Amino acid sequence: MREILLQMIEQSGSLTVRDIMTNISFATFLSLAVYVSYWYTHVGTAYSKKFNVSLVTLTILTSTVMTVIGNNIALSLGMVGALSIVRFRTAIKDSRDTTYIFWAIIIGISTGAGDYLVASFGSAVVFVVLLFLGRVKNENRILLIIRGNRVKELEIESAVYTYFQHKAFLRVKNTTQDSIELIYELSRKVYQTSTKNNKTISERIYEIGEVDYVNIITQNDEIS
Repeated sequence: MREILLQMIEQSGSLTVRDIMTNISFATFLSLAVYVSYWYTHVGTAYSKKFNVSLVTLTILTSTVMTVIGNNIALSLGMVGALSIVRFRTAIKDSRDTTYIFWAIIIGISTGAGDYLVASFGSAVVFVVLLFLGRVKNENRILLIIRGNRVKELEIESAVYTYFQHKAFLRVKNTTQDSIELIYELSRKVYQTSTKNNKTISERIYEIGEVDYVNIITQNDEIS
């Protein structure tokens, strides 16, 4: 048993220069698919080219690490211990960014292990899925924010419920001794239907008087 464990620990890869170049080349080629997919499907207001480039380098680096590790158990354990001290503090603003990070890592692992078919086929499927579904926007909700004099609270609430036919939902009510802020949530369909009225919701609220502002915000993945 002891001899078997020693043999497993002492195992080392026998990759040639050609194998190493093939692994890195495949990782680089497939990382370009990640780059193009992220660039094309990004729908946010703040596209980060640096983050996109980081996805390419992350793929290549992961493939390099996997190539170095090979089937050497001792080296793999040491690499895990070394990488465990790294701490990442970058906040993920879009949930789709996590998908791209995992995609880049999986490509690196697959190409580093020499599974080019798995990396190519998996990347092709993910690329097609994101091509058709990646530009979907989550803009089904509208936020209506109203701030005015506190004595006008009941009039404002009545005007909003009447205007949207009781389909506007009050989510937040902030008050001070003199002012009040109301935040309503309604669907895009309800809002578009209400625009057919003779007056906009802003005009109707300002008619009440003593209203500081009326803000209308589209709620999506970037506004929570």
